[in-house]
Amino acid sequence: MPRRFSGDQKPHSAAEKRISGDRRPISAAARTPERWNAAASQAGGNPPECRRSPAISFLRSIGSCFTNPEPHSPPARSPPTPLGGAHGSSPGKRSGMGIYGGGCGDSPRCFGSSSFTMAEILKATKSFSPALKIGQGGFGTVYKGTLDDGTLVAIKRAKKSMYDSCVNGEFQSEIKIMARVEHQNLVRLYGYLEYGDERIIVVEYVPNGTLREHLDGFNGNYLDLAARLDIAIDVAHAVTYLHMYTDHPIIHRDIKASNILLTETLRAKVADFGFARLGAGETGETHVVTQIKGTAGYLDPEYLKTYQLTEKSDVFSFGVLLVELISGRRPIEPKREFKERITAKWAMKKFTEGDMIDTLDPNLPTNQATYLALENVFELAFECLAPTRQSRPSMRRCAEILWNIRKDYRDPLLSDPQLKTTAAGSGIVDQ
Repeated sequence: MPRRFSGDQKPHSAAEKRISGDRRPISAAARTPERWNAAASQAGGNPPECRRSPAISFLRSIGSCFTNPEPHSPPARSPPTPLGGAHGSSPGKRSGMGIYGGGCGDSPRCFGSSSFTMAEILKATKSFSPALKIGQGGFGTVYKGTLDDGTLVAIKRAKKSMYDSCVNGEFQSEIKIMARVEHQNLVRLYGYLEYGDERIIVVEYVPNGTLREHLDGFNGNYLDLAARLDIAIDVAHAVTYLHMYTDHPIIHRDIKASNILLTETLRAKVADFGFARLGAGETGETHVVTQIKGTAGYLDPEYLKTYQLTEKSDVFSFGVLLVELISGRRPIEPKREFKERITAKWAMKKFTEGDMIDTLDPNLPTNQATYLALENVFELAFECLAPTRQSRPSMRRCAEILWNIRKDYRDPLLSDPQLKTTAAGSGIVDQ
């Protein structure tokens, strides 16, 4: 399981540690990292090694996500430079309304205003009954609970052995960030409890497991390509909302398959805001300087090297997620041969060599519609995984591109009589 990093702490050896622009169609000849260098030159230039060897730059940028940052102090904040509408909206108050917003209006928070009592938590979980345990993570244990009004919730209880400044900071971050947002593709916060040595968060219960479980064949069933594209669009909409349509930009910092929960209709909800933080806003600054937090395999190499966090760090993680959706593989596959262990690096190499069909999840069909969708998704992933943030698209642009990919994938299936039955069975017809 991927490791999670925070600051300069070294990961232990147990399972998953919490230590805490836009794209244009490109030809086959243009599928090389040289495009990144050209874009970065316009934005101020790349480091010498990127200019010296684009291929080495790409491989190193992907591979650098799996090494700890060098032991030096974070650099000083760069001088402010005008953004000129970096978030795609005119200056002024940001709004949570629109297609991405949930309509919070002027309320400081739509949900999460309830502070639960210990008695209510014990009643909801039947005194933390082992039979109601539904998950275990770096933060602690997750239980399924039922509130007095019958609402099903997920109750996250922090590990008592981990009540230190790091975990308490993560707890405070999660409740403060979640209380600011409302979107159909974000897990909803109901409330929290901070009592003595107890740190508990009560969130929406999403019944159908994580995306990672479904890619692994949850209950013997695998997601079809249509469902995977829908999930990618849902995640892109959720992160676009965080970046552009909240009162202040929010960077999630831990976009990954195990943090994406699926409903019974396979709609995606992004969860786990423990590593989230506010972005640079619209004050003219281009980034925030902060310690490294995230999960190995998904970390933005530029953030890893410079400590400069931007919304484009989430875009890089999303690019890894796109590769994961198409290949079915985890970001790090330590049991595979060396050249295939870092999935994004291996997949992008196959893509640039024209062998991307080798990366397709064997549980997906190999027909013309799948091949075209695969090519388009990999083109987008390739741009999201660019080594510099200036070369990556915005999350809003990612959502637009994925919508068109989904439409192009659906239309040929519906126009082919032999595939109409399959399309109907996968839910394509009615969407």
